[in-house]
Order: sequence, then C-alpha cells, then structure tokens
Amino acid sequence: MTDLLALTAELVDIPSVSFDEADLVAHLEAELRAVPGLGVDRIGDNLVARTDLGRDHRLILAGHTDTVPGDTAGSRLDGETLWGLGAADMKGGLAVMLELARTVLEPAVDVTWVLYAREEVAIAHNGLRELFAEAPDLLDGDVAILGEPTGGAVEAGCQGTMRFEVTLAGVRAHTARPWMGRNAVHRLGGLLDALDGYEHREPMVDGCRYREALQAVHVEGGVAGNVVPDRSMVRINHRYAPDRTGEEAEAHVRGFLAPYLEEGDEVNLVDHSLAAAPGLSHPILRAVVERNGLKVGAKLGWTDVAFFSERGVPAVNLGPGESTLAHTADERVERSSLESCYAVLRDLVENGV
Repeated sequence: MTDLLALTAELVDIPSVSFDEADLVAHLEAELRAVPGLGVDRIGDNLVARTDLGRDHRLILAGHTDTVPGDTAGSRLDGETLWGLGAADMKGGLAVMLELARTVLEPAVDVTWVLYAREEVAIAHNGLRELFAEAPDLLDGDVAILGEPTGGAVEAGCQGTMRFEVTLAGVRAHTARPWMGRNAVHRLGGLLDALDGYEHREPMVDGCRYREALQAVHVEGGVAGNVVPDRSMVRINHRYAPDRTGEEAEAHVRGFLAPYLEEGDEVNLVDHSLAAAPGLSHPILRAVVERNGLKVGAKLGWTDVAFFSERGVPAVNLGPGESTLAHTADERVERSSLESCYAVLRDLVENGV
C-alpha cells in the first residue's frame, strides 16, 4: 500500500482553492485513467470513474477537490501528522479514495468514484449539481459515502437548512416627534426575544439524535440619525431534522413567526437545502458499520449527502481527519486516521455486503 500520509501531502501540495481546481483535477484524472478497467468521464472540473463488473450493488464514493482560501504554500510533515490547507477537508479523503481505486481492481461491488469541484462555495456552483444536471446516469448507485472529515465515524444523513428574511413595517417620523411614527427597529425586540427562547426539538431518526435550531443571523434597519425607521429586517436560519419535509419545516417557522407579524410585514424564504435521512437500514451501510464497530451519529450541519438522498440514494459522511479542524490555520490529518478509514472502506469494497 502507498504511504497514505505521503499521498495526502502530494495532493495538498497542488493548490485547489474553489474555482482553481484544474491542476489537481488533471493530476487525479491522469491517475484514474491509468487504472485498468476503470472508465473515466470528465465534465468540466468534475471526474466520474466507474467499474463495470456487473456486480449486484453499486457503491458511490465521493469527495470534493476544492479547498477554502488560505495558505497554499504546501504541506508540512511533523512525525505522523500532516499539516496544510485541505489536509482534513478533504484531501485526506481524496487520498484514501485514490489509493482504493488504484489497488482494488476486482471489488465485490461496482464502485463509482465521484471527485467534484466547488463544494466550498455557494450551492449554485457545486460540481455535484453540475453532474446531476448534465450526466445524471453517471451518478446512479445504491448508496453513497462522502469522504468529509468525520474522524472515521459515520455521520448519518444531514439536517436541512433554510433562511428567511422577515421584514417588519413601521411609520417614518422625525426623532424629535417619534409619537407621529412607529419604530420598525423597536418592533424587532419581541421577535428577537422569542427566537432567543426558542424550544428546539431533538428527534431520534434511525437511532440518530438530531438537534434543530432557529437563529437570527443578520439584522438591518435605520434611515438616518434623526429619523424613526419605517422598516427593519431580520434574517433567520432554521436547521431541521430529516423527520420533517421541507414543507413541514417551512410551515413550522411561519407558524412560529405569525404572532409577531402585522399587515404590511413580509416573510420570504430565500434559501433552502433539503434534509437527508440517515439511510442506515440499507444493507451496505449496515455492513460497514457493524463489521467495523463504527461510531454512528447524526450530521447536524448540511452536506452534499442531501443531493444523493433527494434522488433516493441513501448517503452518509465517513472520512479521515477531524471536522473541527476544517477551514482553520491548524488544519491537519493523522496517519492513523487515514489508515483506519482506508481499512474500513477497503473492507467494504473488497467484501461488499
């Protein structure tokens, strides 16, 4: 087996900040095209490599090639630890996938490797969205595992996320005569107090405990230093568990907001990404958890597993490195994490269900 720490360093040393992944993609494409029996398609800066052995099941292993902006000077090895931009999120995961593709040539399940661009930026630019739009057949599969950093645990499904803009109306007046107007900024007080006291749910779904949230994340208001404002806006983010549909979650938020609204106020849903169910009952995912005694928990944030779940493909997050180190100046990955994740996924690819 290749030294996975060295392979990760090789990938870290090729900068791939979002929208500038071409050099890394070209490197990965050359490696995958050299693998016997592996069909490779490139669509934009996205790669899809597939075995075609007629197996009973098809496993999708996917990961993004981009990093957030940061120090692109390259990797630094310190004993059994590799430091560098993208080491955890998620070039360690890419190294594991690349090594599996190169070394397991007769897998027990057919495997689709999906290496996609622009995950770290707005969802409109996401490479998975581009692939689903242009070549959806390439992404057919029974289950998907995304190599996001999870410390080698399984983070199942993900919570949905939606953002609302709530605009409250007032009446403009001079601050010397405030009784002639109505202060729209002051009207935010009751709503913000209610959000601060929001009683969240913690539902269990397939044995995973999720934790919902409703938070104010941005506030606007004010005209001038001597004007009673006639408009205020608060942007609200709701994280909801996968036991609710998007429609149910939206109705819940609108119902929560209703007591604080009056005629002339507006509530607009401006962004929404669906939740994904854990899918742990699928035999492939059950096998990888039970055979390796993996820790399983709920994914509280949103990840690209939702793209697959929305299309009926159960998906989980499983990769080397710690998610808490992603996007930090101290980003790093340990050899032990790379090797344990590789062993788990190699067992699945070689032995199947």
